[in-house]
Amino acid sequence: MHLQFVQSESTFAYFNATQRYLEQHGKPIAFYTDKHAVFRVNKPAGLHGDGMTQFGRALKALTIEIICANSSQAKGRVERANKTLQDRLVKELRLAGISTMEAGNAFLPTFMADYNTRFAKAPFNDKDLHRPMTPRDRLDEAFTWRAERTLSQSLTLQYDNILFMIEPSEFAQAAIGQRVEVVDFPDGRLEVRYKGRSMPYRTFDKLRRVTETAVLENKRLGGLLALIRQSQQSEPPGMRTSKAPKRRDQTKHMFSVG
Repeated sequence: MHLQFVQSESTFAYFNATQRYLEQHGKPIAFYTDKHAVFRVNKPAGLHGDGMTQFGRALKALTIEIICANSSQAKGRVERANKTLQDRLVKELRLAGISTMEAGNAFLPTFMADYNTRFAKAPFNDKDLHRPMTPRDRLDEAFTWRAERTLSQSLTLQYDNILFMIEPSEFAQAAIGQRVEVVDFPDGRLEVRYKGRSMPYRTFDKLRRVTETAVLENKRLGGLLALIRQSQQSEPPGMRTSKAPKRRDQTKHMFSVG
């Protein structure tokens, strides 16, 4: 069992929780889940590319299968456990005087130990099928949000309404017109990679108001900034894109709005 309080049921939250589980127990053959959008693509319009979610891609890289519950009986097994935990855990937290997420997470190991002592049942087969982690299982690399972009002639790309300006170099020039990979880490780090190699960059947040001075002073991107400024003057304040990850459980990222 692994329990963790998080800000939201997001991909980054599942990345963090699953990494902790694997570090403690090793790799299972498969995870048995419901059909939440983190685990499988539920919208027909989303069936493109490899047809996997970001979480599914991460588990595939670690050779872990996802099995989604299809029957009401299968879902019932999951929901009964959730109902028991939600009822008993809430009462235990109240009795312990806990009212913050930090204190709750600190309390969970004690709760799990007590819960398992009371309710655990010996399995019919006690063989542990978790596989040990190996040096090839790079969890920090697997549990990342990844997206591809085409690098423009001006060495720029856009991701979640932020303009990334790649620092000029011979290697960067070779990437013009090619697909590069944006690697978004749960701890807020972000890399732009071409052929597996990270390229240094600067950023400009398109949701930040562009001034006329910025347009005049930036020789390299003056034309593009002018277009952004014109768009901002005619439209209400923007938001991040819906295709990007939810970031309430990501720390120290550059994508705050307002």
